[in-house]
Amino acid sequence: MAEQNFVDYVKIHFRSGKGGAGSVHFFRGAGMPKGGPDGGDGGRGGHVILKADPHEWTLLSLKYTKHIQAQDGDIGRGGLKTGYDGDDVIVKVPLGTVAKDAETGEVLLEITERDDKKVLLPGGRGGKGNNFFKTSTHQSPKYAQPGEPSIERWIVLELKLLADVGLVGFPNAGKSTLLSAVSAARPKIADYAFTTLVPNLGIVEARPGKSFVMADIPGIIEGAHEGRGIGHRFLRHIERNSVLLFMVPADTDRNLKAEFDILMNELREFNPDLLDKPRLLAISKADLIDDDLEKMLRPTLPPDVEIIFISAVTGKNIQQLKDKLWSALNSGI
Repeated sequence: MAEQNFVDYVKIHFRSGKGGAGSVHFFRGAGMPKGGPDGGDGGRGGHVILKADPHEWTLLSLKYTKHIQAQDGDIGRGGLKTGYDGDDVIVKVPLGTVAKDAETGEVLLEITERDDKKVLLPGGRGGKGNNFFKTSTHQSPKYAQPGEPSIERWIVLELKLLADVGLVGFPNAGKSTLLSAVSAARPKIADYAFTTLVPNLGIVEARPGKSFVMADIPGIIEGAHEGRGIGHRFLRHIERNSVLLFMVPADTDRNLKAEFDILMNELREFNPDLLDKPRLLAISKADLIDDDLEKMLRPTLPPDVEIIFISAVTGKNIQQLKDKLWSALNSGI
């Protein structure tokens, strides 16, 4: 996916349609110069609706959209004619889209299922015509309701990728290399920080007939939860992953456990609920160390997470890793 085409944040001013006013009208006809009230009701204003589009992967189609508004409802008319409802506006968005109030940050709704179709802003109800207000003691009401006003607000649409397995690690941990080795995805790979600037998705076939989606999330740095580096922009994508695969390279300058602890802390500070997800720890680039060093390193690693040494270059333990991830997705760890 080209970097310039991956859009996961847009801010748009939405407005629903206002309701049409009810009519004040009295029937007039031959032989009936003073008939009763026959003012019709106003029509409903159009809704603003978000609808899931499984064929969309980003918010690119909305990148240059600043204003979206639904149609107003029509006024009521004499002869008990109800005004037409305003046309709804249906905005197609990818699965994983979250709508938030731009000022308060309140989550208004989320689109997570293929058939999701939710009202973001309801249109105003049409006003009642004067016919509605007639009674046995008040047979000629000369008033009607105005339609309800529209609702307008600035709303942020954020995309949180829906994937089964999310790769969590610092830049150069080997996440992109692993994704390219286990799927048909071809992310950019190079030996410098932040090679990956957009999330990449790949379908991994664990065994024949058993597959899952893996997401390569751009590298975290220490302090990402405070917005450092790429910060919050990509941490939110991890929230949608069912299983987290932490990756720490065998050639890191830091202690392996210390690096894992920093990653855990970044997730904890960003959203403590992330630590409730099943997780594995893969020590990547294991082709750079021998078996003796691997045995020496194992006792220094965290005891509360399953660990596997892998190499995407040589294929070491890659099938075992896929089996473990499949097991985690289907039964938990």
